[in-house]
Amino acid sequence: MKYWLMKSEPSAWGWDDQVKKGVESWNGVRNYQAANNMKAMTLGDRCFFYHSVEEKRIVGIVEVAKEYYPDPTDESGRFGMVDVKTFMPVKQPVTLEQIKQEPKLAHLPLIKQSRLSVMPIDAPSWKLLCQMAGVKA
Repeated sequence: MKYWLMKSEPSAWGWDDQVKKGVESWNGVRNYQAANNMKAMTLGDRCFFYHSVEEKRIVGIVEVAKEYYPDPTDESGRFGMVDVKTFMPVKQPVTLEQIKQEPKLAHLPLIKQSRLSVMPIDAPSWKLLCQMAGVKA
C-alpha cells in the first residue's frame, strides 16, 4: 500500500461533501506532477484529505476506489482522475503549521512544493501524521 495527500478547497469539495457522497471522482487536476502521482495510485491506497486555502489541515482519510482513468472535464484529453471513497475522519485535524513544526516532516512535498495538489507520503511520515491526527496508521 502507498500513501498520499490530496488537497481540496473546502468551498469546492470539502470533507463533509466526501462523507455524504461516499465515493467520488477526484477530477480537475491539471498539473502533470499531480496527475503522475494519481497514475501511480492503486486500489486500496490511502490518502489524507487535506482542506487547502483558508484551513490548511488534514481532516480525513480516503481510499483509492478506482485507479486512474480519463477525466471527462478535461477537453484536451491529457489528464485523468481516480475515484476515492471515504475511509475515516481524523480525530484531531493536523494543521500545516503543526506539520511545519515537526522536523521529521520537513522533507514532505506539502512543505517543499506547497502548490502541488496530489503528493506521495512515505510510510514513516504517514504513521507520524496518523499519530498526530489521533488515528491508527
